[in-house]
Amino acid sequence: MALKTSDVLELHQRWCIADSHADSLMWNRDLCERSSEGHVDFPRLREVGMKLQCFTIVTRGFPFIGGFEAFAVWRGWPREARESEWTRAVWQVDRLADFCRRSDGQVRITTTGRGLEENLAEGRLSAVLGIEGAHAIEGQVERVAELHQRGVRFMGLTHLSNNEAGGSSFPLMGNKPLSPLGQSVLEEMARVGMSVDVAHASERTLEDILAHPTARVFSSHTGVRGAGGGWRNLSDEVLRRIAERGGVVGIILAPVYLGGDAIDDVVRHIEHALGVMGEEGVGIGSDYDGMVALPKGIHDVTDLPKLTEALLRRHPEALVERILGGNFRRYFRETLGA
Repeated sequence: MALKTSDVLELHQRWCIADSHADSLMWNRDLCERSSEGHVDFPRLREVGMKLQCFTIVTRGFPFIGGFEAFAVWRGWPREARESEWTRAVWQVDRLADFCRRSDGQVRITTTGRGLEENLAEGRLSAVLGIEGAHAIEGQVERVAELHQRGVRFMGLTHLSNNEAGGSSFPLMGNKPLSPLGQSVLEEMARVGMSVDVAHASERTLEDILAHPTARVFSSHTGVRGAGGGWRNLSDEVLRRIAERGGVVGIILAPVYLGGDAIDDVVRHIEHALGVMGEEGVGIGSDYDGMVALPKGIHDVTDLPKLTEALLRRHPEALVERILGGNFRRYFRETLGA
């Protein structure tokens, strides 16, 4: 029997729905206001029952000169925010803090596992901050601790191109390893308790990260190679190693990485990852607002129940609840800090 959307939304209200990747901050929309633009804002997140949303900070775009600067000008960023990669990062952190202050207590930047559980008990949305690429710290390792103090709880060492820390998985980047600076950044992240997002790491950089004995590792948005799709999808070996460390992989919704543009293609990647990692290793990492298309039938975050319905047709509620957020609830409860 087909589920009604109202039935699925009722489950969403009861479950800890979580998404590990949205690039909404770079678009300079007022996230307190419902918009017809983009994929995510606070009203739409609350409508769909989201309890934990990771907001990722982008400071450098595709690997051509001036690309992100031009984008920021187009989106109306103030001049002082555009001056450097560091000012771009700090401005976006401050923007989210301001949105949360204006949310009438409905959204809070969440920096501890206890805070996450308190928000769940009190009906607040937990906003978790991450950085796409260590180029944001501009070679100054001490800024890792400053970002952590400002509320950032994870960072990818690279993004869409190689940087001074290591190699990107983007095509024709040469599969570079972590640099000495990247090793220092990784060590400092482990020291302060900041998780490492491996979604954009080259294979050699990923191997160097996984070789670290104490780093907390996850992937905020990716497909899986064993289910087909794009160039930066993770291999089964890497999936197993992330699971062995207690990490979670957020399955991306972008067709370019799924090898198809249907909701069933998302399900295929989820099911492959489950078969490799087990029931505690798989979540959703949409890449909302990330300049990528979504599957047919998904316009924005409010269409997430369609994915839930597709999963419930094939799997028991308890497993679907884990995939839709329970696993990331566990991961961030363990890694956000005391």
